[in-house]
Amino acid sequence: MEAAQQHQQQAQIAIERLTAMAQGLDQVVRQEIRSAFAEEFQTLGVASRHAAEALHSVRRAASVRLALWAIAVIAACSAIPAAIAWTVLPSRAEVAQARQERDELAATVARLREQGGAIDLRRCGSAGRLCVRVERSGPAYGTHADYLVVAGY
Repeated sequence: MEAAQQHQQQAQIAIERLTAMAQGLDQVVRQEIRSAFAEEFQTLGVASRHAAEALHSVRRAASVRLALWAIAVIAACSAIPAAIAWTVLPSRAEVAQARQERDELAATVARLREQGGAIDLRRCGSAGRLCVRVERSGPAYGTHADYLVVAGY
């Protein structure tokens, strides 16, 4: 029995050693897991920073491209109407010449009006004879009184 008790004590000592070793091993495993997690977390943090920097550079590039496109569209939208206006609208010299012609034509019309340009002539009757509107209240002129004053003069 003493031998069994001795074996039992040795087994108890071995179990205590194994328990202590298991606890030590458990702490070692936990420490290794923590250090592995910390390393992976740091690696993940570095990768996240690199990804964020890449996204910022992509955003800057996209902003520059958008700005260039906006400038190009604005320039095109401004240049096309300006080019059309430049080709369609008359120049200052043409406007001045047109004003001068208008003034000359207005003077010619006034002179023609004074010289009988406002006479109301029509074709009358079935034969289409040339007729003029006269003032009936005005005096008759000529040796045979066959001239009358034209209406409006």
